[in-house]
Amino acid sequence: MMTFGEANGAVIDASMLDMIQREKDLALSAREWEFRLAGMGYAIKAMRGKQVLTKLPQGTVVGILPENLH
Repeated sequence: MMTFGEANGAVIDASMLDMIQREKDLALSAREWEFRLAGMGYAIKAMRGKQVLTKLPQGTVVGILPENLH
C-alpha cells in the first residue's frame, strides 16, 4: 500500500495514488504522463520545491505527490 500525501490539510488517498502510479507506468515520458492526467482532470504543479497534484480547471490542490512519483 502506498503512503498518503498531504497539502493544506488535503490528503491524496491510496486509490488515487495507485491510479497516478499506473498512469505514470503506462506513459512513455513525463510529458505524456502529465497529458494523461490532464485528460482525467488533474495537473501536476511545482510549489515550494514539491510536486503537487491539482484538480483542473480551478487548480484546487489535492495533495503533495510522494517522492517516488516525481
